[in-house]
Amino acid sequence: MDTPSQRLIASAQSAPDAVDADGRVLSLRRLTALDKLRLFKAAGPVLAHNQPWLGLAILAASVTAIDDVPVPPPGTEAHIEALVARLGDRGLAAIAAALRPDDTPNARAHADDTGAHAKN
Repeated sequence: MDTPSQRLIASAQSAPDAVDADGRVLSLRRLTALDKLRLFKAAGPVLAHNQPWLGLAILAASVTAIDDVPVPPPGTEAHIEALVARLGDRGLAAIAAALRPDDTPNARAHADDTGAHAKN
């Protein structure tokens, strides 16, 4: 049985499923600080500083299942690259869209402010 704290943490980490252009259902979760730390370690010191590479790696590491088939968290550079290759451009685009924080109140307020400035 989960404690209230465990349910709250699980809720914060959960993310909507994404369906890519190929029709694959990608189950996602938001990475925790520890998940990111482990990803940096797997990437190594050089790639951990490569923002474009790391951005794709973070998207890929957010996948927990593809079409209900579990995907383990990547633990090596080769595993990260294999997962990125498996997802491809269509899968990564669907993940990025699903994890985009556009639905937060602050994002909506910022969008409203931007629209107000555009009218002036």
